[in-house]
Amino acid sequence: MTDSTTKLDAFYDRDAPWRDELHAVRKLLQETELTEDFKWNSPCYTYDGGNLVVVWRLKDACGLGFFKGVLLTDPEGILQAPGEHSRSARVLRLTSLDQIAEHRDTIKAYIREAIEKEQAGLKVDFPKDDLDYPEELTERLEADPDLAEAFDDLTPGRRRGWILHILQAKQSKTRQSRIDKAAPKILQGKGMHDR
Repeated sequence: MTDSTTKLDAFYDRDAPWRDELHAVRKLLQETELTEDFKWNSPCYTYDGGNLVVVWRLKDACGLGFFKGVLLTDPEGILQAPGEHSRSARVLRLTSLDQIAEHRDTIKAYIREAIEKEQAGLKVDFPKDDLDYPEELTERLEADPDLAEAFDDLTPGRRRGWILHILQAKQSKTRQSRIDKAAPKILQGKGMHDR
């Protein structure tokens, strides 16, 4: 048994909310062409090395997240952005075994479409970062060339995550504190949620 399999089994078998629903989702996913893996503390399903679907245990549902969900046609209108700043991912929230059974064919169709998009090499077209840097971050980056270089080297998503995190603070003092706490991770090339 691989380490990944052990972590997957522990995730799905955990005595926690949505256990039965998560098992049903796993069974459905195992019937597809996707490869099961464990990444970012969650079951992740890939196709030819590309991350396509992630499974989440949420407070109010279990979630089936499509990494490039914005590319899916979603004729049923069941996918939603996981957060207000989500530009690519789309999630299907599932709250019962009946709902999973009801959407079974649709989920499989969405997975087939995601595989087709992956095979075609389609990527989400992100517009140039549309967020203004907080004044405190701009000043800090101008004063610290190493930090500025490390920040520029981050992926666009990681940069965006840090900017949003800093912008959410209402007071300048708090924004500066967040920058101070972020700097070591940024210098290591990490995003806000990276360990």
